[in-house]
Amino acid sequence: MDAVNTAHVGDTPITCVNMHTTGEPTRIIISGYPDLSGTLLEQRVEARAKHDHIRKRLMLEPAGHADMYGAILIKETELTKSGEAHVGVLFLTNEGYSTMCGHATIALGRLLVDTQDLSVFPRRKDVQHDPHTKTAVVNLHAPCGLVRITVPTTEDGTQSDPTRPVTFVNVPSFATGKDIRVDVPDADVWPELGQRGHVKVSFCYGGAFTCLVSVEELGFDNLRQPLDHSALTFATRNLKSIVNREHQYQKYITHPEHNDLSSVYTLIVVDKSLGKPIGNSKGAETGLCYFADQQIDRSPTGSATAARVAFAFATGDLALGESWTYHSLVSNASNGQGGFVGTVLETIPELYDEETMLAQPVCVRVSGQAFYVGSSTYVSETEDPFGRGGFL
Repeated sequence: MDAVNTAHVGDTPITCVNMHTTGEPTRIIISGYPDLSGTLLEQRVEARAKHDHIRKRLMLEPAGHADMYGAILIKETELTKSGEAHVGVLFLTNEGYSTMCGHATIALGRLLVDTQDLSVFPRRKDVQHDPHTKTAVVNLHAPCGLVRITVPTTEDGTQSDPTRPVTFVNVPSFATGKDIRVDVPDADVWPELGQRGHVKVSFCYGGAFTCLVSVEELGFDNLRQPLDHSALTFATRNLKSIVNREHQYQKYITHPEHNDLSSVYTLIVVDKSLGKPIGNSKGAETGLCYFADQQIDRSPTGSATAARVAFAFATGDLALGESWTYHSLVSNASNGQGGFVGTVLETIPELYDEETMLAQPVCVRVSGQAFYVGSSTYVSETEDPFGRGGFL
């Protein structure tokens, strides 16, 4: 537009594709982001140290909002150079850079199949199309590891098919704790807890650590509308803070290989009384997910779906080959549309640590659907006191 073209632009314009997965946004940066170097995790460190103003500019107001989510396509990583991955990604939240994101992975799968622009996706021609299943597999290097995305396609494989769900096989997922008592100090007590002074929670991992707590255990009746979101936000913020800061809970949220992954990123309030099964799922449940700095996930949360499947396998509620449907408040209110299905594919016995895991880690497949919202270019005028960094 001519008006924008004549603006006194300071920083390089950033071009994005905007998508959503069950209402949860993914703002995907396709051009304008500075080049990064090193391994993917080193690039993540560099992005945080040198270019965090771009994250703030796109995620926070005035261009974004407190619940915005984003992704940066990374063309070169150690896994793209070795041929294991087609492309890398860094995930953006309202507070920083997450290690895994399922809803964004589902959206990225469609975009990476749909684009033929080699400046956006240099290895697009390396993506193999299966004409029999009408699918294409994209190997995505996320900060937590390699994620394999299977994208339904048109007959010739040049575009994704939005009528069928995208699936991804996550990094190894496992459970670390069941019904762990968490004592709530007086300063952190929320009114709905009453005089109890503690809650029981469970811990699991699916690219990031998830803390599970039932809605009743938290002191609320259910997740049916209308909800007191202020009260739920207060209670979950306090609970997450306790778990992350108190020493006695660290053994449940310590990653065996990467210390950078060793904290609770996601807390999910679970209501097992709500939810409609999709397909051949054994059952369904609904969760309210808080992640990063109390962002509320509109989707059922893909990484946490993998973690919850691993937990269900560890507790004997799911067997190999069985599936479960996970809903968010949005998908549950939409008669089940937009729910995620998680399936236990196989165990990974060589990664089992009997001292820290409840059962052998598993490969989990997660399925869901993402859709385009539009594309946009973001500028920052030199005279704008708020345009470069953003604010909540």
